[in-house]
Parts: sequence; C-alpha cells; structure tokens
Amino acid sequence: MSHKLCVIVGYGPGIGHSLAKAFAHEGHTLALISRIPGKHESLRQSLGAAAHGFAADAGDAASLQTAFASIRGQLGDPSVLIYNAYSSHPGKPTTLNVDGLMDDFRINVAGALVATMEVLPAMKASRQGTIIFTGGGLALQPWAEQASLSIGKAGLRSLAFTLAQELQGTNIQVGTVTICGMVKPGTHFDPDKIAASFIGLHYSSCKPHNVEVVYH
Repeated sequence: MSHKLCVIVGYGPGIGHSLAKAFAHEGHTLALISRIPGKHESLRQSLGAAAHGFAADAGDAASLQTAFASIRGQLGDPSVLIYNAYSSHPGKPTTLNVDGLMDDFRINVAGALVATMEVLPAMKASRQGTIIFTGGGLALQPWAEQASLSIGKAGLRSLAFTLAQELQGTNIQVGTVTICGMVKPGTHFDPDKIAASFIGLHYSSCKPHNVEVVYH
C-alpha cells in the first residue's frame, strides 16, 4: 500500500471527528462511514478535500460490505481501519429486550468483524495494515444499568485480542483503545487526547503484543 487511507466506521462528533483530524494530520486520506452522512456534512467538510463520506448501517453486514466496495472503487484499499460504532439499550440484564440486545451486539461486535473481513485481504497481500477498535471501560468493569453495552464492549475487546492472536506474524497491527471514563471536551477524556492514543497504537506496529491501550 503506497497510499495511506484510513476508514472510520462510526464517524460523527466527538471521538469520530477527533480520530479523523488526527489521522488526517498524519497524512491519511479519510473514508468516513456513518449511518446518515448528511447529518455530519459540515464536520466532514471542515476536514478538507481528503475526507470522503459514505453511508452504511454498522449493524447490517450487507450495508457495510456495500460501503467498503464503494471505498475500494473510489479510493483504493484501506491501510487503516478504525471501528468506532456502538449502540446501547440501557437497562439491567433482566429488563433488556432480547431483540434489542441482539441489535446492539450486531453493531458493537459483529460489525467490527464484518469491517475487518473487508480490509484484511488487501492488508494480507501487502503485509501491512492497522485495525483498531474503540473500546470502553465497561469491558473491564461491567455496570448493570448498561448491561447491553457492557456485553458489547467485552465482546469487542475479546475480538481484538483473538484477532491479534490469529494475525500474529502477519505484520498487521490489531488493537483496542479501552476508554475508562466519560468522553468530554476540555477534560482528561477530551476526544482529541483520546485520539492521540489511537495514533500511538497505530505506530506501535513493531510491537505485535501491544494489543490494548487503557485510557484512564
């Protein structure tokens, strides 16, 4: 991969936009996937001509696959994938609707696997690439009031670690940034500060066992 193309699944205000700014600063062209791209059009335009918007529902495998096909057709193969999408139906375990829990899981975990499978063939062929998932502290300390998201972030963390094991020796960096706090501008959990951890993990590809950054 002679070019640098970063795909962010789950683009929007907050961490998504901060990640886009950080990777744009590092010279990456951006493919920004969101369910309703027009909703964030002014944000995307603020990133300049190198930022391109694509529509997809992260919980719908066919929708994600179509978006990645469009990205490859217009911009080429991604060298970086960041999965930043999430969904949560709040509530304690016994209050959850099973269908709602499964809908959340499709976005929180299954969508990350679908996106990964879309970028892996080219990364394997070029023997390089980075895949990073946006994790959360609920993976480490589950909270009953957010049972669905706790399950989802735990599943996403497990996916990151098992995927890293599978790809060990391929020179493809897999990681997760586990954010243990409430994201809020102007605080320690400012999204711009958190985005710097993704950049650091991206450039730690020479350390294949460095799967997780815990941001706390």
